[in-house]
Amino acid sequence: MKNRGYIFSMIIVLLFCAGCSNTSKKEETPTTITVWHVYGGQTNSPLNDLIDEFNQTVGKEKKINVQVTSVSNTNTIHELVLAAANGEPGASELPDLFVSYPKTVMALPDDSILVDYQDYFSEKELSEFIPAFVDEGMVDDRLLVLPVAKSTEIMFINKTIFDRFSQATGITMDDLSTWEGLFKAAETYAEWTDAQTPDIPGDAKSMFVHDYYFNYFQVGTESLGENFFQGDKLAFGPAFQTAWEPLARAALKGGVWLKGGYATESIRTGDSIVSVASSASILYYSDVVTYPDNTSEDITFVSRPCPVFENGEKMVMQRGAGFCTVRSTPEREQAAITFLKWLIEPEHNVEFVTKAGYMPVTQAAFENELPKTIEKLESEKYASLYQAFMDMQANYEFYVPPQLETYLNLEMSLEDHVRAQLALGRQDYLDAGESKLEQISADRFKAFQKIMDR
Repeated sequence: MKNRGYIFSMIIVLLFCAGCSNTSKKEETPTTITVWHVYGGQTNSPLNDLIDEFNQTVGKEKKINVQVTSVSNTNTIHELVLAAANGEPGASELPDLFVSYPKTVMALPDDSILVDYQDYFSEKELSEFIPAFVDEGMVDDRLLVLPVAKSTEIMFINKTIFDRFSQATGITMDDLSTWEGLFKAAETYAEWTDAQTPDIPGDAKSMFVHDYYFNYFQVGTESLGENFFQGDKLAFGPAFQTAWEPLARAALKGGVWLKGGYATESIRTGDSIVSVASSASILYYSDVVTYPDNTSEDITFVSRPCPVFENGEKMVMQRGAGFCTVRSTPEREQAAITFLKWLIEPEHNVEFVTKAGYMPVTQAAFENELPKTIEKLESEKYASLYQAFMDMQANYEFYVPPQLETYLNLEMSLEDHVRAQLALGRQDYLDAGESKLEQISADRFKAFQKIMDR
């Protein structure tokens, strides 16, 4: 009996110890959260580098492991998220975190599957963000898209060629600070380049290229104190006309690049020397221009704040997606929030955005960390970009576009038709001459408005 009692006691002890061992293992198992993002490539990404740092420090301490399962672009992620949310056959399971624009959230069959960050961030914490950046992530009074990096529109200038133009004509970079001045300079540039080949009439080169005419008209109209939208269409008020006229004059004279593609393409070939584009596109601006005859030239790029209208407010588009967190378990949600809060700490946030061509998202990052980082940047091109960021953050209002179901269709339609009408106007101008410029501009505007009003 004594032996039986002893054996029974040993079994109890062993079972108890086994339970202790399992508990210990459970406690040591980290909470893994999955991420889909757009910042870089799968093997070369500034965000992946920061995630590794988090996993080895705070993540290790708090038993959190962040795992990147997809690095793509926002359009692909948009499609994958909707396929998963709609339960389409073969669709991937939603990750814990994914990068998104509000348009993706609005397209979800049920946005209650997403965390409202107001449940995890205090009012004080949210007040530390740039207000417009948070405003864009609000959907039906819920903060569903958290900003971690933002881009805006920047003016990029091929200083090497612009300096030659400036020396010959007296036009300076300061003249480009307003839209009126920029387009007037584009007209002069067209005349200057055309005159260099007197035996080939009408071969003017374009000084300027814009990546997003929809943003030009939208922000321009709003900065002049008028509504760009009227219901689900465009308002076409007097301010829209104010924005049209200098653009059309320069385009008809050949000073504006009107072909498709991104601004980086015409800048790379020297077909244009000034662009307004997403600040994040600095990654794709080459320091070498290769001309059509295959000769090349090293050039210097500088960045300047986006131009504004002479009688308008200093306003600029803010761009860039944010992170959505999918509802799951309290442990996984908290793990995701812990990582996001770490990522937006000023030091980490500035380290991330300065490697990716974006802006930080908090006041403290702009005021305290970014100036110190600019001083350490080895690239003059990037130092110029981040100085332009600081100028705009201090002096401009960041514009938050409305959440309209027709927004994307209006954007795509305007981009296509404004280029097409101005290109037709350019040909009309070459055929009819200077005396018909105003009439051609007015006719093309009417044709453009008629198409957009359909």
